[in-house]
Formats: sequence, structure tokens, C-alpha cells
Amino acid sequence: MKNLLLLSVLVGIPAIGSAQGVEPADLYFPLAEEWPTYSGDYTGQRYSRLTQVTKDNVQHLTLAWTVRMNTNVRTQGNIVTVQGGEGDGNYLPPGANLKGSFLMVNGILYVTSPDHVWAMDARDGTELWHYFWHSRGGIHIGNRGPAIWNDALFFETPDNYLVSLDIHTGEENWHVQIAPLEQQYFSTMAPIVVDDHLLVGTGNDLDSPGFLQSFDPATGELQWKFFTVPQNPGDPGLDTWPNLDAARNGGGQVWVPGVFDPETRYYIFGTGNPTPGYTGVARPGDNLFTCTLMAVNVDTGEMAWYHQTSPHDTHDWDSAQTPILIDGEIDGQPRKLVSTAARNGYFFTVDRITGESVATKKYGTKSNWDLGVREDGSPIPNPQKEAIIPGALVSPIEGGVANWQPPAFNPDFGLFYTHENNGFNIVYLTDPDPRGSMGLGGKRVAIVGTDGNAFNALDYRTGEAVWRHEWPGGAPVGAGVLTTATGLVFTGDGSGNLVAFDGENGDLLWHSRIGNISNGPQTYLIDGRQYLLAAVRDTLFAFVMY
Repeated sequence: MKNLLLLSVLVGIPAIGSAQGVEPADLYFPLAEEWPTYSGDYTGQRYSRLTQVTKDNVQHLTLAWTVRMNTNVRTQGNIVTVQGGEGDGNYLPPGANLKGSFLMVNGILYVTSPDHVWAMDARDGTELWHYFWHSRGGIHIGNRGPAIWNDALFFETPDNYLVSLDIHTGEENWHVQIAPLEQQYFSTMAPIVVDDHLLVGTGNDLDSPGFLQSFDPATGELQWKFFTVPQNPGDPGLDTWPNLDAARNGGGQVWVPGVFDPETRYYIFGTGNPTPGYTGVARPGDNLFTCTLMAVNVDTGEMAWYHQTSPHDTHDWDSAQTPILIDGEIDGQPRKLVSTAARNGYFFTVDRITGESVATKKYGTKSNWDLGVREDGSPIPNPQKEAIIPGALVSPIEGGVANWQPPAFNPDFGLFYTHENNGFNIVYLTDPDPRGSMGLGGKRVAIVGTDGNAFNALDYRTGEAVWRHEWPGGAPVGAGVLTTATGLVFTGDGSGNLVAFDGENGDLLWHSRIGNISNGPQTYLIDGRQYLLAAVRDTLFAFVMY
């Protein structure tokens, strides 16, 4: 620590002990120099107000530093790894897998991977501290990022614990269980702080119910728990299930962060698929509130409204994508809206006060699973596209037209930016008995081709594409999106490039071949310089405007 403090004085690196956290009131401000929460701010727009990098000079972005994240849990130099966890030490996860947002506060980056948290100097990637969680197991598919409340940092572990760390040292404050590992829950979501509420979700691919929880960030005490599928007689949505038992085991997991509307106090988020995932015969009906955009009062945990984006899903098309709050105009009248581009290939805009449908539009140009749209704006599933023994040709593929990767919205242009991954499956039913097709079982999927993947700029009022950039090759794109006040849009192209578009017309302005982006690009300002940050699997790349 003495050496680190001396280094801070000599070269201007912030000392660990001098860094300040994030006051809850700070999160109400628009995204600017720092990146203090999952989407940068509560809107989900990923719209940075930084103006140093422009359409005219973006080609001069230069690689400032790159760091491969070190998952070694031993002491390294003067940086002491802090360790915790409920495991016995015998489970060692794979290397770093960077699939989320990184927070940048007071010159320090906070980076997560399953079982790991790092604090790093945002100027050059120097490691300040490293926390390692000894896991009991669970699915280590990714971690979507941390949250900060005052001087505490929070993250979820794959074996379903919510952990609070001191942001100065990485020392643990407390940890509490989110969900039982024995029921095959696994946790990846980035927690969201709203005032004195710490909002947490989890995942499950078997037959357990989904839920959103609110914890006290100071103590870890549970404040409320909201189930996304009916649990008791008389619960809303029960009439869309064949019986209470099917609903209680119906899925609807909350595994991607949502957005918060301060005016209504609504936390708005999407839910995952129903279970069994592919055999819908045992659960006739719409299966609320799976594959649904929902609003919950953050203070009470009570549902305010819902809009189902994929009724009676039978293809594992989670609707858990991060939505975007938009203050827009419809038919000449100002409206408070929320939009989402769902995994099933449909784009939705609804009134964020009432949940009333404003626009529903298919943006997946090859999607063939539906029979049109209902009056309430929900698509109509085609029963012939469910898994059958001889196989059904279905688009999109399991991964969807979009997946968890965050989209972006530029309010200056009124454009919603999202990837469009078009592909075809043949889905075979291998076990028609629902008892043999729990979770995502009972089927086999053969990918038979991709066709015309693209990057879209959609009009939020209609869902129509204002411009569309087709990608060469057939690989799906797994990158998120960032947009800026200078009209730029950053994302990955699926061919190993970090790219920048003119957000207004779709002109491709810049690229750097660093590998396939595994998260959403981010930007921040420090020492008067704007940085662009992106991850490729286990490695961070930071570009800067010199």
C-alpha cells in the first residue's frame, strides 16, 4: 500500500483510499464523464454527452492501453488479492470472460467476470485490487457488471450470492444468498441501485420461477420479492396457465438489468422464457408473465403494468433485453415511452406510464414464427413452428435476432440502434412427454444457415429501419452498442472489428481490428481526454483521442 501511495503521488494515479463512491442521487444525472451504473444512467440509452470524439476526428482514435485480465488468485507484487466465498476452494472457474458493463468512477474502473472483481486505474489499466470469490459451482456463463452505492460495490456470483465490497480495498462488507444453487439457479445480472434499493435478478434453465428482489444496500436485508409468474390462487396471470403448478414452475427469469423512471418510480425490465422451454403442450395459454416487458414500483415491489412481447414462447426467446426510456412524440403529442428490441425479432414501443402499445414492428427480416400481431400489440405465435418430431424450419435461431447485449438510443436523431442476426433452425421434438422435456430439454436443434445479418437504426415511433448496414459473412454479432452527442455509434461487426458509424445516415467512419467484441463499448473522460473502452473475451482495449 505504501508503494502504491507513493506511485500515486509521482504519476498522478488516484490512491485507493482517496477514491470516492457513488451517492445514490448522482445516478439521476445523464451519462457524462463517468460511467456509474450498468447503462451509464437510468434511461438505458447508452447516450454519452461527451463531445471530444466527433465524426471528423474519430479516425484519429489511438490505442492507449490493453490489459488481459489476470485470474491468478495469488499475491502479485504489492497488490494483495482479497478472497471470499462459500466454496471449499476446489472449484476453479475458467479464465476471465468479460460480458458486461464496467463502472468508471473517480478515475477507477471496476471490472467483473464470474467470481472476480478488479479495481483498475482508468488511465492505463493498472490493477489496484482484485477480489476472488470461492464458488460452490453454478453456470459460469458471464457476469453483467457491478453496482456502486456510496462506498460499497455489489456483484452477483454464479452460485447465487450478492456480495458487497469496500470499493477502496476490495474487502468484503457482507454477502447474502440470492437463490438456492440446489434448484439450479445461477446469477449473472448487474445489480441496479435506486436510492436505498438494490435490485437483483437471477437465472434458471430448469423449472423454477423467476423473481426480482430488492435488498437494503447497507445490510443486505431483503426488502421485497416480486415473482414474475403466479405463485398463489388468484394471482394475476394465472388464467394464462393450465393450472397453478404449471405457473409456479413456469420460468420468467430476470437476468438482465432494466431501467428506472424517476417520475413514476417504475423499474422496467424484461423477463425470460417459460418452462418447459420447447414443449408447450403442457402449458397452453400465453403463460404470463414470461417473455414480458414489466413495470414494478421500486418502493413496494408491486406490478404497475405489463406488455407481453412473446406469448406462449416455445423457442427460448427470452425478452430479457435491456429496454430504453424515451421522451418522445407520437402523433404530434409528447409521450413518455419505453422501447425494446426483443430476441424474437420484434420491436416494441409502449407508453411507460400505462403499458399501452404504441408500435409493434418486425425488425428481424427473416423471422417466420408468427401469424401477425394482436390488437394489443403482442405477436401471434404460429403453432406449426413449434418443435415437432420431423422438424420445423424456424427463424430466428435460439440466440435470437438480438440477445442480452445492450442496444442504444440517440435522442438527437430519434433512432434506436440494435443488431439484427438472421438465421434458421430445424427444431426437432425428441420427447413429446413434457416430463422428459424439463427446462430446455426434449428437442434437438440443427442450425441450417444464416442470412443477411445487419445493424439497424430504427425509428422509435414505428419500428421502421431508417438505415440498415448489412454485415459481410454469416457470423452472428455479439456486441452491444454505444452512441454519443456528436452523432457517433460504436459497436462490433462480428468479423473482429470495433467500428464507428455516423449515427444519422449509417456511414462507416472507423474501425480497429481487435477481435469480436464481447460486451457493449463504453466511453469516459479523464484528465481532459475521452477514452473508448471495449472487451474481447478476457482482454480490455482502451482507445483515446490524443
